[in-house]
Amino acid sequence: MSITSNMVIFHNCATFGIFTRFCEIGEFVEQVKFKQMKDGDKEDYTFLDTLERQYCEGTADRLMGAMESLDKTFSGYQVTRLGHSIQSATRAWYDGADIDWIVGALLHDIGDLYAPQNHDEYAATILKPFLREQVTWCVQTHGDFQLVYFGEHIGANPEKREVHRGNMYFDDCVKFCERWDQASFDPDYPSKPLSFFADMVREVFDRPAYDPNVIQSGVRVPLCDKTLAQERSV
Repeated sequence: MSITSNMVIFHNCATFGIFTRFCEIGEFVEQVKFKQMKDGDKEDYTFLDTLERQYCEGTADRLMGAMESLDKTFSGYQVTRLGHSIQSATRAWYDGADIDWIVGALLHDIGDLYAPQNHDEYAATILKPFLREQVTWCVQTHGDFQLVYFGEHIGANPEKREVHRGNMYFDDCVKFCERWDQASFDPDYPSKPLSFFADMVREVFDRPAYDPNVIQSGVRVPLCDKTLAQERSV
């Protein structure tokens, strides 16, 4: 064991064959041996794979935390971006939508936090491994579809969505925007609390990434289910 000039202690950990570092804050931190990825061995990458899997288990909770930060994005609307997102998901819930649609509606604008210029693509990238392709596509392109409502007022093309005409999910995105997205800026709407959707988000992100049974390429599920809508309205 040796002590470096900055008081960080290193020793070899026999159990993992990796380095354990004792930091000034008084905690041991297990680390790989290599300083360049090409020098890592099976032991290093097995160790990292274990840590990555553990980290991935917390994705849903990190996203819920990020959602709260949407209160600090765009101003000027009568609701915050968080309020808009929750309202969109609430409307989807009351329409009898399935869990993929609801979570997609909840997280569709999460990209506004770090990527306001391409927030739709950012959100879709997060959702893509865990949601039905139909929903991910609508989230990814909803920015183009939304321009039909305001494009002419800001010098943008209100018909930009037409570039997607012919895609099998085109009509789904039209409905997604009309019923849940553009309609959800009402400060008087009785939205559910964010916590109401927490277990749904966890269920989605607990799914195996890119599972074909989840992605269901080419499958279209209606946005609205009248039977469920009636049950949820009680």
